[in-house]
Amino acid sequence: MASSQNAQRLFVVPDETESEAAQGSDRPARTGPPVCSFCSGTTWESVPDKGVRPCRCRNEERRLQLVKAASLPRLYDGCTLSNYKPVTGNASQLRAFNHAYRLVESYPGDGRGLLLMGSCGVGKTHLAVAVLRELLGKGIKCLFYDFGALLKAIQATYNPNTQTSELEILSPVFDAEALVLDELGASKPTEWVLDTMLQIIRARYNDRRLTIFTSNYLDDRSGRESETLEDRIGVRLRSRMYQMCQTVLVDGEDYRKRFDMRQI
Repeated sequence: MASSQNAQRLFVVPDETESEAAQGSDRPARTGPPVCSFCSGTTWESVPDKGVRPCRCRNEERRLQLVKAASLPRLYDGCTLSNYKPVTGNASQLRAFNHAYRLVESYPGDGRGLLLMGSCGVGKTHLAVAVLRELLGKGIKCLFYDFGALLKAIQATYNPNTQTSELEILSPVFDAEALVLDELGASKPTEWVLDTMLQIIRARYNDRRLTIFTSNYLDDRSGRESETLEDRIGVRLRSRMYQMCQTVLVDGEDYRKRFDMRQI
């Protein structure tokens, strides 16, 4: 059993220079990226009596490329579905987790995403990132963007000295198979902001691409915010989002307050 398990692992094949260096040889140790033990770096794996096939290390390389391109925030490096812990008795957090879990299990499903609405610190971004992390594991092209940061990146392209075009910023947003737009509605709803939001949401809505939004704004004024999400993004966008996303309200206390409660 142990040998079977070891056979599935990718590991570095030491060469003579490494062995000699470890024994105190004057010859320098080989430096460079790890070499796959199945293909010796050729990306083609030999199959006895059958020839060759694409090596399994290609999948790992593609996974790493997808993770890098997804731009997941380092703050949420440890966020997964398995470590999202709804507060005991909090039905809304459990419901949000169930929606996220089913979204991953049924992907691509009908292409309908999620709109996670709620106050700060209730785990909305944790769940959104966790979904992307699971989809990345399936080889799905994903992208994370804080909405305010996305708007600033687009605005930066208007500088005549920049080398980046607006299309270069927006193309990955349009093309990602799964996209998270965090903090929807946080930016002041100017005409330009509304037009940009409409362009993004309409493109993904028409192409039936999975989109997950998080927002601190609700659909009514019973929360702490004096404005609704519709106030922040407009009637047309909110209308489209009803069809492209399942609205999920997440309640609870701000977990970040616990950091101030810790004793040194």
